[in-house]
Amino acid sequence: MTKQKLVVIGNGMAPGKALETLLDIAPDAYDITIFNAESRVNYNRIMLSPVLSGESSFEDIIIHGDGWYIENGITLYKGHRVSEIDREAKTVTSEGGVTEPYDKLLIATGSNPFIIPIPGHDLAGVLAYRDLDDVNAMLLASKSGGKAVVIGGGLLGLEAAAGLQMQGMEVTVLHLMPTLMERQLDESAGYLLEKTLTERGLNIITKANTKEILGDAKVTGVCLEDGTELEADIVIMAVGIRPSKALAESCGLDVGRGILVDCNMQTSDADIYAVGECIEFEENCYGLVAPLYDQAKIVGKTLARVETDGFTHPETATKLKVTGVNLYSAGDFAAGDDREDIVLRDAAEGIYKRLILKDNTIIGVVLYGDTEDGPWFFQHIKDQTDVSQMRETLIFGPAYQGGGAVDPLQAVAALPDDTEICGCNGVSKCDIVNAIDEKGLSDLGEVRAHTKASASCGTCTGLVEKLLAIQLGDDFKPDAVKPVCSCTHKGHDEVRRMILSQELKSIPAVFQALEWDTPGGCAKCRPAINYYLVCAWPDEYVDDGYSRFINERVHANIQKDGTYSVVPRVWGGMTSSNELRAIADVVDKFDIPTVKYTGGQRIDLLGVKKEDLPAVWSDLNDAGMVSGHAYAKGLRTVKTCVGTDWCRFGTQDSTGLGIKLEKMLWGAWAPHKLKLAVSGCPRNCAEATCKDIGVVCVDSGYELHFAGAAGLHIKGTEKLYTLETEEEVMEHVAALTQMYREQGHYLDRIYKWVDKVGLDYIRETMLDDEQRKVYAESFHFSQTFYQVDPWAERVKGKEAHHFTPIEIVQPKAGILEPAE
Repeated sequence: MTKQKLVVIGNGMAPGKALETLLDIAPDAYDITIFNAESRVNYNRIMLSPVLSGESSFEDIIIHGDGWYIENGITLYKGHRVSEIDREAKTVTSEGGVTEPYDKLLIATGSNPFIIPIPGHDLAGVLAYRDLDDVNAMLLASKSGGKAVVIGGGLLGLEAAAGLQMQGMEVTVLHLMPTLMERQLDESAGYLLEKTLTERGLNIITKANTKEILGDAKVTGVCLEDGTELEADIVIMAVGIRPSKALAESCGLDVGRGILVDCNMQTSDADIYAVGECIEFEENCYGLVAPLYDQAKIVGKTLARVETDGFTHPETATKLKVTGVNLYSAGDFAAGDDREDIVLRDAAEGIYKRLILKDNTIIGVVLYGDTEDGPWFFQHIKDQTDVSQMRETLIFGPAYQGGGAVDPLQAVAALPDDTEICGCNGVSKCDIVNAIDEKGLSDLGEVRAHTKASASCGTCTGLVEKLLAIQLGDDFKPDAVKPVCSCTHKGHDEVRRMILSQELKSIPAVFQALEWDTPGGCAKCRPAINYYLVCAWPDEYVDDGYSRFINERVHANIQKDGTYSVVPRVWGGMTSSNELRAIADVVDKFDIPTVKYTGGQRIDLLGVKKEDLPAVWSDLNDAGMVSGHAYAKGLRTVKTCVGTDWCRFGTQDSTGLGIKLEKMLWGAWAPHKLKLAVSGCPRNCAEATCKDIGVVCVDSGYELHFAGAAGLHIKGTEKLYTLETEEEVMEHVAALTQMYREQGHYLDRIYKWVDKVGLDYIRETMLDDEQRKVYAESFHFSQTFYQVDPWAERVKGKEAHHFTPIEIVQPKAGILEPAE
């Protein structure tokens, strides 16, 4: 059967969800081509605020990496803005000169920011806040510090203001109305929000009408109608959006405020559909993700020829994505004689809750400070539930229905299946429950990886955990949200995020900013924080030897009798008579009682006295031998077979590649130990399929494997894909290692990290050329400063941060001694 040709104009969240739906139902129905005006893949625009604040990176918010398009056979034209739709010829042409025919066309051109046409609006330094280019421009401007003025105190304006403030700018928010976010909040909640943001250092001016933006070639300030002048290095316009309808209008489609569509997202042309912020349905336009995803699922099913109930105008809920600010609103909360209010205030805790009732149904809700019950109230708004029987306890949420406290899990279990749990990604209760049951998910990280629930702003994390607890019972172990140690209530992910967003560059700075409960940490958290700082700031942070275990300080493994084991590095298992003679001389000179070949193709010298360690290493260094790091949270070994050099079955030079990998990864600190292997043929003599990272050489190239284990936990590797050249292997291994280093929790092996984030996510990231190269470059940059090289004295004009093997760092008051 010949596939039809589907062309998509736009590559945002709505068309992405539409294609997901279509591909799930009818993966072979269409040959799909996408034109994207932006020169990048699909990403979560809702999460631009954390990117601006520094809490997330662009890689964190990608929805579909390059690998997803490749796997699904989709042609993606990046940086190709469509200039013409020819409905008669049924073709689409881009400004880049590419023309593609279509059988079905999906328009998803999104919206354009509204720029107030006041004097100075076109000066350099006046920015909108709609896409990643805007965010990158703001980040570039913020590097010089200075002052920013944000015009607009709505959702986007406040998120932009908070992000710029976290980047070090002095920020003023100008808002025309008396209270912030007046479309989503009532006066009381608006007051609390303004109070909170002011206390956090933002300058808020309400009832502010902007008259003019000052400057000649570049912004220098803003002038208000009352004559007030404010200095500004940049000005952000965040005063609203307009559907992008010009392209549709130019080809003769019916338009109003947006592109007019019916309940199946069909335009006035039967072969053309539209979805997202560009559409108008029954005199309504949409900017929140929940209705956009509803539209997307409908158009996806329609294209797959599956009948739907059609789109209906939905109720929507709003949340603010500013760290530490919890607010939630939905429905109609205007005053009126035909409605009544239920209000709960807790001034000490900064909590405000208001329900608006009409005819014994909830028609509106505003929550500030405590928003966990928001989805439950919102569901009652959508269902038009008669709440007369729970009127007295309604404001206290689902846990207090029936006259007294109810088990919170029972309250969540009672939520309807279509209750929206994660608004950022349009994930319902039944989506999460089905994924847990069908895929055998067991923790928060796995649910995030497979459904994206709680993967964005995180406010729904508590609800997702409750669903896990309901489905798994006593088997639910919330490891992903356990604190780093008893010194803090913060988890690993939050600590890593705050180190980056607050630019914390020392252990005392972390303890102070993150409000550690102990003055100096403990043997569990200090090594973790030290590692996270090394990973975050390789060119600035100096490794704290006192925050490492005794093994790492003395470059040897402590044994049960108090002596030490010394393992020199033998690259790829290849040695020489000079190295063997040096080892023999050290054994004789220091009367070392035991010499053993290890499973990783090395020689282990057991029974070395602590006081002899400097001299032992000095003699080995003189022979050109360095530590094998048999103690390290980092690279241990790269096991090899002889490959094509000697073996009649060898397909590639496994020994040579293993040595290259070992030298590249040497000294690479990581969350836990890293063991690699390279097998010269599928007979797999080097046991590459049970290592953290393994390479199996085949006739066509190199199979890349990872996430194996052969210790207390026995696990075979997952095959990522096959590569053609050694150079590709080197790049992919560097990128994969760096991705693990940046995302893994301290003391988590690679397979535990994979369980948290999902194999598909890692494969898609590694197949995305742009993301992979960024990770690989970051790895090599980090190695410039933290490769353990006893002979390196200066790198790029800076002192190299390394542990010289002959240096024995004495512990302070035995803080981390004995070893683990």
